[in-house]
Amino acid sequence: MDTSASLTSAPRPPRWLGALYALSALAAIAAASDWLPGAWLWVLKPLTTALLIVHLARHEGADRALRRWVLTGLVFSLAGDTALLWREGFTVGLVCFLVAHLAYIVAFTRHVRLLARWEPFVFYGLVAAGVLTHLWAGVPGPLRVAVMAYVMCLVAMAAQAATWAWVARPTPALRPAAWAAVGGALFVASDSLLAIDRFTHPLPWRDVWVLGTYWAAQWCIAQSALRHSMRQP
Repeated sequence: MDTSASLTSAPRPPRWLGALYALSALAAIAAASDWLPGAWLWVLKPLTTALLIVHLARHEGADRALRRWVLTGLVFSLAGDTALLWREGFTVGLVCFLVAHLAYIVAFTRHVRLLARWEPFVFYGLVAAGVLTHLWAGVPGPLRVAVMAYVMCLVAMAAQAATWAWVARPTPALRPAAWAAVGGALFVASDSLLAIDRFTHPLPWRDVWVLGTYWAAQWCIAQSALRHSMRQP
């Protein structure tokens, strides 16, 4: 696919939506950290992701296929955010986010084929091996297959995002691809921290690091669609 397709300007969503997303994310982190009433998290966590969905959905000038798949990933992320509010919802949340990453992989193959470069996949494969090695002893037996499948899907998403950025150099498409690559890396960081806290040992300031990197990752992935405004056929 042609990553050098000409980009055109398109109306952007109102800036207040992005500001509201950031404020909601900060408030959710504060609620998760007990700096605000913990009950607020039940509203603020899904609200934050919902605001990002609205932010992206209002950007009609974005590449339609790319935006559609990123929105699909965000919708499943919203379902995962909601499921993870319950301790019993971990497996459901894991499945929701696995589907979200599959949607992001499809989005990131919109302008470059899957595995167009092998180097990012080798790098993230080594990251996955390191994370799984560190976690494995603490992962309950019934969850091991699900956790392994999720980690493989997560790093494949990040690797494909990095591949898009690699192939896009030095065309105008590098800017949205770079947003995707940063988002993928932040998602790997966020989920790795979450898994370490859950399966090995508690992390200090867990919610600050996990939720902060998570919503930064989602923002960057949404930006990859927002910044890729192309002439439509």
